[in-house]
Amino acid sequence: MKSVPAVLLEHLHRVEPDAEFTGTLPHLVSSSGFHYFAKVGSEHEEEQFVGEAESLKHIVIAAPGLAPRVITSGSDGTRPYMITEYKNLTSLSDAAARRLGKRLATELHQYNGPEKKFGFGVATYCGATRLQNGWFDSWDACYSAMIGDLLSQLTKKGGFASLCTKGEEVRQNVIPKLLGSLEARPVLLHGDLWSGNMGAEATSGEPVIFDPASYYGHNEADLAIARIFGGVHQSFFEAYHQHLPKTPPAEQYDLRQEIYQLFHYLNHTLLFGGHYSSSAERKMDDLLAAAL
Repeated sequence: MKSVPAVLLEHLHRVEPDAEFTGTLPHLVSSSGFHYFAKVGSEHEEEQFVGEAESLKHIVIAAPGLAPRVITSGSDGTRPYMITEYKNLTSLSDAAARRLGKRLATELHQYNGPEKKFGFGVATYCGATRLQNGWFDSWDACYSAMIGDLLSQLTKKGGFASLCTKGEEVRQNVIPKLLGSLEARPVLLHGDLWSGNMGAEATSGEPVIFDPASYYGHNEADLAIARIFGGVHQSFFEAYHQHLPKTPPAEQYDLRQEIYQLFHYLNHTLLFGGHYSSSAERKMDDLLAAAL
């Protein structure tokens, strides 16, 4: 068994001064029986650790217990580190999915934070993709900047000229019409809420979300990626909209889901290329052809 890195031991001993710590990262256990999730990154990952820690802190304020609580995070000068409470997770049951839908609708997506603006104060990472973030006064400006950020990264990567040109058309002709007059208020989002970032505590069965890329945006944007990859019980969506109805105009709900899914298709194009590029372009074609 590898020894626990000194930077983690230093902070763990501030929590439990007399304890000994064993385990293999990321799961550590103290001699008094407490469990911790801990990790140390490389120097170039510091910004990513900051974004994840800030996201988790905001989520725990908005919905206590819904995500792991950050015990400490920072850098020793060369390597970032983070220690959170440990959640022993199992797959999300139908009942837990229903409770998750309710908690998102009644807690997380009711919290609009101290800034009362759209966006986020630090860069976050959706997978390995750096999201620039920043603060915006309107949702359409925020979302246009988010899409523009991904298009800029795809342009720099090369090989996606047609996709990026069409993406700019969506920014100019679809986002202002579809989102510009929407009565959206900035609420806290997980940002990468697919089935792989959801679970349930093994003992209590209560839902847990993790690995966030949070920002403040229109609540419906948080539902989009769960529909792309599936694996989420329908009861999640039913419970969610039972407690938080679709934003008017409800008849444009499906189109809004299309444009919110586009963000994730573009991100996956950036990460993996391949068929995600053609899926993103088909999504753009549908949006550009829609009567708005």
